[in-house]
Amino acid sequence: MREIVLDTETTGLDPASGHRLVEIGCVELFNHLATGQVFHVYINPERDVPEEAFAVHGLSEEFLSGHPPFRDHAAAFLEFIAQSPLIIHNAEFDMKFLNWELKALGYEPLPKDRAIDTVAMARRRFPGSPANLDALCRRFSIDNTARTKHGALLDAELLAEVYLELVGGREPGLALAATAARTASGEPVVPRQREVRPPRPHAPTEAELEAHGGFIGQLKAPIWLKE
Repeated sequence: MREIVLDTETTGLDPASGHRLVEIGCVELFNHLATGQVFHVYINPERDVPEEAFAVHGLSEEFLSGHPPFRDHAAAFLEFIAQSPLIIHNAEFDMKFLNWELKALGYEPLPKDRAIDTVAMARRRFPGSPANLDALCRRFSIDNTARTKHGALLDAELLAEVYLELVGGREPGLALAATAARTASGEPVVPRQREVRPPRPHAPTEAELEAHGGFIGQLKAPIWLKE
């Protein structure tokens, strides 16, 4: 099962007010394992970056002006996500911006039911507790010390780990399947060979057969004798 964990950064809160995407980060999961395939772009919003937005993600107008606008990334983005479910933290926000940009270019909007909202998942599982990404990283002991500011790719990578915990936790056996098991000293683990033993006979003795026959003889009208 292929899934895409997705995050965006923007110039503000509402595309209808003229705000635009400035970064998209996607991480590919296959059967709940990260494949190492990512999609990451910075986007020229073709407008200024308000101070409030810059304080959140640290992407300046000067920096973004050196990158292509969304129309130059749209086809590659849609090819990467394909038809896979989208794992998004506060999905309504990101989907609103993505669909605004896509519709402006004549693309079909992404159906809302493609998005799996990890905020909603966290609130169902931990009602009354904080559901922001930092709080969930602390809850699941996920290292987010590199997250000094919001960044779409880093946040998508952290969200992938949070999502796997929310759906039941990572199976320890999966990690062992990915890499060869090693001892504490670094030596490869050599599986112990089991000794093959011949089957032991379990036939009843004459005394056991006689005792069994005596017991059966005491039964009154056993069902197997009925016609």
